[in-house]
Parts: sequence; structure tokens; C-alpha cells
Amino acid sequence: MPGFRVLGLVPARAGSKGVPGKNLRVLGAKPLLQYTAEAALASQRLTRTVLSTDDDRIAAVGRQCGLDVPFLRPSELAGDEAPMLPVVQHALAALRAEGDCYDAVCLLQPTSPFRTAEDIDGCIALLSESGADAVVTTLPVPPAYNPHWVYFADESGVLRLSTGAASPIAARQLLPAAFHREGSVYVARTRVIVEQNSLYGARLLGFPIDAGRSVNIDDPEDWARAEQMLLHLGAI
Repeated sequence: MPGFRVLGLVPARAGSKGVPGKNLRVLGAKPLLQYTAEAALASQRLTRTVLSTDDDRIAAVGRQCGLDVPFLRPSELAGDEAPMLPVVQHALAALRAEGDCYDAVCLLQPTSPFRTAEDIDGCIALLSESGADAVVTTLPVPPAYNPHWVYFADESGVLRLSTGAASPIAARQLLPAAFHREGSVYVARTRVIVEQNSLYGARLLGFPIDAGRSVNIDDPEDWARAEQMLLHLGAI
């Protein structure tokens, strides 16, 4: 879509309980933040990539990695419980105040270091060409965890299928495909983010990603897994 302006937004706050200082911690030979910066800057479809942080040190490293840092995020948007939607809305408002407006925002969290520029561009292309409200990277749900085989327990311990059906689908071959959000890339139209207060909208599409590059670093076990993945992926 000609003139389709997409903001790449990298959120990287200072606080992290699972892996303290993880955004600047060295994974392999470079800070975790640098992996996401390199993928974003290699993208052909991002108009500009901005770092949203509350921390001067992260901001300095972000600039060294080639990211724009036109503002610092307010402390009230940088706590452990701060949701991501207001962070995205804050960035859009700050840039709009400078006359810099976008058709969509591509959210790239540093905790998913191994997504590629092709993943980013694929999601943006799907959004712009499909008319969807948003696109997220996805992975297939294993059959054992398919919603048609998953139960919830009520207050008395009675199990109910998550689908509300009276009985489960009998054979694995009959299960409909199910997917979960993978987390590497979220891209949503600005009007959905601003007017509908949503990162997903009413029409959400999925972009499949290679499971061999998928990791979301939240705790020391995830960090160890990412280090092992580097050995298989080679230098990135």
C-alpha cells in the first residue's frame, strides 16, 4: 500500500524481576536490545523505529543501536503491572504532537530477540493487503492443548470443556487447527489503537513463525533457552 506509514515501537523499561536488567544484559555477544534493533532497522516496511523507555541508560544503548529516542516514557507507564496499550498510545501521542503520524504501529518487544526483518515485513504486508485490524505472529497449539480437549474446573471441581461442548472431539485428526500468540511481532492500525483502545481490533490475522526462532524471555530458564538457541541459530 503506497504511503502506508508504520511506526516500529520497541518498549524497553528498566524494571525486570524475572531477569534483572535483561534489556541490556549481554546475550551471546551483544545486549538483548540490540537483536530487536537490528531486525527493525533491516525491515523494508517500517517507516521509523522508536524506543520507548523510562531509563537513560537504556536510551543511550538504544541510540547506539540506531534506534530513535525522541522521548522518555513516564514512570506510571513503566511499572510491573503497566499494560502495553497505554505505552503504545503514549508513543503515538508524543509523535503526533511533533506532526509525525502513522497508519499502523508494529510492536517489537526485546524479549523476543530472534524474530527477523522478514517476519516484521511479512506481518506488515499481511496487514496492509488484507484490510485486517491487526496481525500477530502465531504458533500452532499442540493437539493435547487444543480448546476442544481442554477443560476448566468449576467451583465444585466439575470439568467443563473450554468450548462449551458437551463432549470432546473424538479423534485428533478431526480437531480444527488452533493457534496461540507467539509474541515476536504485533502490528495494528492506529485507528484501532486510538479509537477502539485495542491492539487487536475485531479482525485479527495470524502470521506463522518458525518455532525454532521463538523464545519469550521472562525468567532465567527462558534466558538459558535463548543461549542454547543461539548455538543452533549461529551468530545473528
